[in-house]
Amino acid sequence: MIKKIFKWLGFLLLIITVLAGSFAAYEWNADKPIRFRSFVDREVLKMAFESPETLTSLGFLESIGITGHNAELDDASLAKADEMYVKLKTVHKTLNAYDDENLTEADRLSKKIALYLLDFAKDSEQFRYHNYPVNQLFGIQNGYPSFMEAQHQVNSVADAENYLSRLEKVKHKFNQELEGIRLREEKGIIPPAFVIERVLEEMNNFVDKPIEENILYSSLAKKMSDSENISADEQQQLLAKAKNNIKTFVHPAYQSLITYFSNLQAKATNDDGFWRLPDGDKAYASALQFFTTTNYTPQYIHDVGLKEVERIQNEILTILVEQGYDTSQGFSAAIESLAAQDSFYYPDSDEGRAQILKDYQVILDEIDTGLDAVFRIRPKAGMEVTRIPEFKEKTAPGAYYQQPAIDGSRPGRFFANLYDIKATPKYSMRTLAYHEGIPGHHFQIAVAMELEGLPLFRMFSPFTAYVEGWALYSEYLAWEMGFQDDSFDNIGRLQAELFRAVRLVVDTGIHYKKWPRQQAIDYMKSNTGMAQSDVISEIERYIVMPGQATSYKVGMMKILALREKAKTALGNKFDLRDFHDVVLKNGAVPLDILERFVDRYIADTLAN
Repeated sequence: MIKKIFKWLGFLLLIITVLAGSFAAYEWNADKPIRFRSFVDREVLKMAFESPETLTSLGFLESIGITGHNAELDDASLAKADEMYVKLKTVHKTLNAYDDENLTEADRLSKKIALYLLDFAKDSEQFRYHNYPVNQLFGIQNGYPSFMEAQHQVNSVADAENYLSRLEKVKHKFNQELEGIRLREEKGIIPPAFVIERVLEEMNNFVDKPIEENILYSSLAKKMSDSENISADEQQQLLAKAKNNIKTFVHPAYQSLITYFSNLQAKATNDDGFWRLPDGDKAYASALQFFTTTNYTPQYIHDVGLKEVERIQNEILTILVEQGYDTSQGFSAAIESLAAQDSFYYPDSDEGRAQILKDYQVILDEIDTGLDAVFRIRPKAGMEVTRIPEFKEKTAPGAYYQQPAIDGSRPGRFFANLYDIKATPKYSMRTLAYHEGIPGHHFQIAVAMELEGLPLFRMFSPFTAYVEGWALYSEYLAWEMGFQDDSFDNIGRLQAELFRAVRLVVDTGIHYKKWPRQQAIDYMKSNTGMAQSDVISEIERYIVMPGQATSYKVGMMKILALREKAKTALGNKFDLRDFHDVVLKNGAVPLDILERFVDRYIADTLAN
């Protein structure tokens, strides 16, 4: 892994530095490098080097002794964003200057994917302010402490001093974020009233907590105590500085946001969909196009969702009848009866939550050893389960995945939300672990990071329909392989798929059909049987992330359709391992390009 890091990033930087005036330096500085791959990798590297937080997250410079970026935070100013859009136009022009006839097949594909992203960036620039940078789900107010806790490593006094520097500089970054938020207010893009209520509650709780209990303080204390390179006296001195920096810089930064949003409340309304914003209907159509990588209309997605909800509910009801449950009162009543059984839940205690994490790890370790029959390509990076930080779990999703560090210093992580014990029935744990971990996000994302010969930008391409479609497909695959042969585990799987089908209905309902927040909550609650706390969290997520929730089911349905297409065409020549290689070995791509891969696989297999 370290060898690959030097090859990708560190080694390239060192060569350019040492061989000034050489071919490598020319490739770095030329308007149009000779090699196409040099150009696309160079542009990604330049963007990374302009983002100290990205460099910290990637974790490759530390392995060659470079750590100064860990004292800095990203530039979040409007001027920096303007600069990026200008830069993207230049990159687009240069990409088109490379003649397809002179490119390898792999480079032609990379060019096509890059142009897909750049074309979308150009077309959607008009909607760049159609979002809520600070909301109950994400934003600087919870992203900053999460980043410091999860990404900023402290193995020396110098690392701790960099940590202190970032505590100082957060006030400036908060002011930069406020600049963009105020511009959105001028344009009439104001978050719904509940969003403002949620973020004010979150931020007030953050500043009201004693500094010693603040995650920025406690995280630094733990990291230093775990290090063998920082003496007890040094730790005390550094923690005293951290306490002062939190009081002097961090708390005032949060207070500036608190004051702003408190004043903004009077302008907020209870209308939640994008339809209420200037050009909101066009902005929503753009979001759907980006997240699904299709041209599906909101009405088409809504109708598909309704049909899938009915189909999946019928499958669940069939199993419940076989298990002796009364379904005469309808789907919602039957699911509520199932969910009401105490035997399906862990104790509502620290011990119960700790056992959940242990059991998740057992589930992942079990399936990891049983995949050879259907996979050839597998990630080298490890996988671990951890709890979503308690300070943000109340408004966080049920789970999420964090990619491993490139240098192997941090494994892939499946973060589980343990706030509401009733949101984690035992029969739902397997499918959630398969989705977020193995063979879901961990396989797809970690494999993409480890692929040889892939341009850097394709290791992190943001094609949500592919990424989330693969994770949802992985739940289905695990069931096919017998890892959910218990009837209740299968209900858990079907509920998870139903959940994604319902998303098609409620996302379009909110942003296209003008459903109020409560109507969407009621629909999801009555059609999924999910815990009320999860339903509210999910609906509020869709409101601040329009279109994203539709990508899961759209992507899964496409992957399954392509698999069936290959099976039908190839007959006994079809090998599921080959199909998975085709899907995974090129990183995340738009769904139409994925279909081209599968079509080529079919043609090549038939020709042999």
